[in-house]
Amino acid sequence: MILILAEKPSVGRALSSVVGANKTSKGYIEGSGYIVSWCVGHLVGLKNPNEYGCGWEQKWSFSQLPMIPEKWQFKVTESTKEQFGIVKALMGRDDVSEIICATDADREGECIFRYVYNMARCRKPVKRLWVSSLEESAIRQALNSMKPMSDYDNLFYAGFSRAKADWIVGMNGSRLFSCRYGGKLNIGRVQTPTLAMLVKRDYDVKHFVKQKYFTADIACDGFTLSSARIDDENAVNDLISSCAGKPVTVKAGKKEVKTVNAPKLYDLTTLQREANKTHGYTAQQTLDYTQNLYEKKLVTYPRTDSQYLSDDMEQTALDVLRLCNTYLGFNMVYTPELRKVINNKKVTGHHAIIPTSGIATADLDGLPAGEKNILVLVAKKLMCASAPAHKYESVKVTAECGGTAFSANGKTVLDMGWKRYAVKSADEKEDDKSLPVLTEGQVLTGSLSKGEHFTSPPKPYTEDTLLSAMEHAGQDEYDEESEKKGLGTPATRAAVIESLVKNGYAERKGKQIIPTERGIDLVSVVPEEVKSAKLTAEWKMKLQNIEHGQYSADSFMSEIEQNVREMCSKYGKSDNSISFSDGKFESAGRCPKCGAEVINGKFGWYCKGKCGMNVAKVFGVTLSDAQVKGLLNGKSTSYMKNGRKTIVLPEVVPNEYQGKTYYNWKTEGKKK
Repeated sequence: MILILAEKPSVGRALSSVVGANKTSKGYIEGSGYIVSWCVGHLVGLKNPNEYGCGWEQKWSFSQLPMIPEKWQFKVTESTKEQFGIVKALMGRDDVSEIICATDADREGECIFRYVYNMARCRKPVKRLWVSSLEESAIRQALNSMKPMSDYDNLFYAGFSRAKADWIVGMNGSRLFSCRYGGKLNIGRVQTPTLAMLVKRDYDVKHFVKQKYFTADIACDGFTLSSARIDDENAVNDLISSCAGKPVTVKAGKKEVKTVNAPKLYDLTTLQREANKTHGYTAQQTLDYTQNLYEKKLVTYPRTDSQYLSDDMEQTALDVLRLCNTYLGFNMVYTPELRKVINNKKVTGHHAIIPTSGIATADLDGLPAGEKNILVLVAKKLMCASAPAHKYESVKVTAECGGTAFSANGKTVLDMGWKRYAVKSADEKEDDKSLPVLTEGQVLTGSLSKGEHFTSPPKPYTEDTLLSAMEHAGQDEYDEESEKKGLGTPATRAAVIESLVKNGYAERKGKQIIPTERGIDLVSVVPEEVKSAKLTAEWKMKLQNIEHGQYSADSFMSEIEQNVREMCSKYGKSDNSISFSDGKFESAGRCPKCGAEVINGKFGWYCKGKCGMNVAKVFGVTLSDAQVKGLLNGKSTSYMKNGRKTIVLPEVVPNEYQGKTYYNWKTEGKKK
């Protein structure tokens, strides 16, 4: 028997149908010489510091730091230990002679499998299934081209090094600065530099001083000629006066045909950015929608950092493109050219995201709206990438009046090309404005006026622009063809943003993401080496080099450990310049009534949403911090009053008081 271990049940079912396994048991499917099981995400993970039993479980203090395990320890995840037991038993079955690792084909998937394999103390031979689509043809092809697990050792070394680095930097940094400033803080190797970018942009927006400037404008028939920028209002008034009544003579007209090449295909980050810009989806929502489409066999593997296809995919992509045209009604009116997005050197682990042939048989109208929108984006990007270039004629006219030069710009589209199929966001503006035919020496008539303008402030980050900033962080110059350094990976950036919001360091306002007071204070107290995007980006490049066999995992970990030791030595004492100890930033969880954050303020726990939910008291009885946190996490509690015990349930009920409705925890054992 051959055991195939997938990452999720849905993937396991797709694999089962291909290999002929059809007998379903609890936690696996068996048949035709195969057993197919799954991990349900992480079955095994790194232990937390308080589980090492060497004093790290005690109250946080400087004396515990730095915490660097001599030997890394693992634990079975409590919520999935039953499935781990099933997988371990399957690995140990006498009739299982070989194992196929079919977890997601990336660093994280490699770690998920190997953690389980090692925790189960399995030594049976393993082959790696590397597949970018769950279509039957793709799975069969991958099954026929598997390699031994050892060929992916560097991928595991990179993934394991990333996990250990995140643990060392995050666990030590959080305890170090929590002790230093007297309140619980969350520090992350990628999270904190990302927060620092948000804080800097917020500062630039708030402290921007707009500057007024002017132009002298001549309104002609259907277009306007303008002078260069003038900062002095008196000077522009004098210019207008001096030009009054004087002829406006055309001096030159420059025409130039310009070409905008078709865009590349989507990697995960560019898909997340455009989905945010077009539909307002968060990065996590886009990842979830795309993952669902992948598991429904409608798009290829989502967690990719490539925007190209491999040489052997040209015909497949062409066939899919024609299906998109037929089943999504795109009305393609060009001969597709895919060679511009074919580049083996630009495809490492996975190629770009494209639709699959599954769209020909799927009920596309039955898809949830979010998934349908993402599918259309991915399909239209394939259309655009294979379409002709967009061409337009750019015209610049220069005229003279009273010895001063005035100019106007125009644009005429010659060939829409790929832009005919591009999805436009709601705030995208058309900038096509043509100029009339003008000849040198032609005298124009027009009215003079003063144009008032203001310099524009930087814009707050949206999920779109923040993802772009994370992708290119740490690079002095950005070259489209260079390998990106950046913060995080396409697979982790969404989780980083969600973590900042969950921990109360950032919040969403419409499409904008801005830092909270807590986030601003955190960035103000942590040192540069903790919030440096450049340093974190350099670490990311080294992880990529480990994956490619070009750098030692041991050298990388030595650098991380030395960095943390120096940090703990340098900042290992209390600093009272700012305090986080008053509890105003501590979050207990989310309000069960409205979902807003519940925080501890001057008068106790309260819901920031102001929905009328009393989280701190039950009919006049003040709850302890532990009771509030427990209830918010779905646990019942109780209290004694006048010798009578009352059970408090983590459920919300309305109560009328003086004509108003308030909400409180449900109780049992007490008359109301």
